[in-house]
Amino acid sequence: MPRKPRIEVAGYYHIVNRGVEQRVVFEEKEDYEYFEELMCFYAKSYGITIHNYCLMSNHYHLLIEIEQANLSKFMKQLNMSYSIYFNKKNKRSGHLWQGRFKSWLVANEAYLYTLMIYIEQNPLKANMVKELEEYPYSSYNYFLDSNNIPECLEQSWIVENYENNTEAIKAFLNSPVDTSQLDEMRKASALVEASNTQKKPDLEKLKTKLLNTKDVKERNIQIVKAYEKGYSQQMIATVLGISQQAVYAVVKRSRK
Repeated sequence: MPRKPRIEVAGYYHIVNRGVEQRVVFEEKEDYEYFEELMCFYAKSYGITIHNYCLMSNHYHLLIEIEQANLSKFMKQLNMSYSIYFNKKNKRSGHLWQGRFKSWLVANEAYLYTLMIYIEQNPLKANMVKELEEYPYSSYNYFLDSNNIPECLEQSWIVENYENNTEAIKAFLNSPVDTSQLDEMRKASALVEASNTQKKPDLEKLKTKLLNTKDVKERNIQIVKAYEKGYSQQMIATVLGISQQAVYAVVKRSRK
């Protein structure tokens, strides 16, 4: 049975990918560094923003932001390029990754904040380090050194909102995380992605709210409210007769 195509709308995504049979995919320092180079290179090529990342020995976490439906293309290129490098280096053949990567649309700000902390704290939760500063293969230490931030992190949420305030960054990324709450947020995210198949009554309700606005400012407020209630950006764009990118820009501005 063919796999269902991914629903890709502009916004933030949590990406997880694991080695096949949970095998180690990053064995040496140069493996981690090469993956980071590939990640930044392809992020620039596809116009994707990297907000946070953490590379563990047998899997990785990314928090990225897309402006167009190119998430699968970006991930395919990244995973394939690293697989070629790893297999050639280790004189092996066959699949390196465990099936398709997993992705969750980040549906709201609470999910976003929790996710940034969760990703950076992976080495801590795995008892690999006692302090986040000790782990070299995540975005954490780059945020603490404004002179050493790679291009692919320059527009990250942390950089744009905290700038050079290292103490505030440390306090935020070392905050406690409720993993059970994260699971609930993932479930909510799945419901938002499924909103592309909403029934007609919901669509009619959306039309009533969006098409009866008096001006652009009020319309934009209704766009944000509709998105927060779970309507997809594509559905909102279709109702208003504007591009999905325009809806995405309204939602993004509301977060600042």
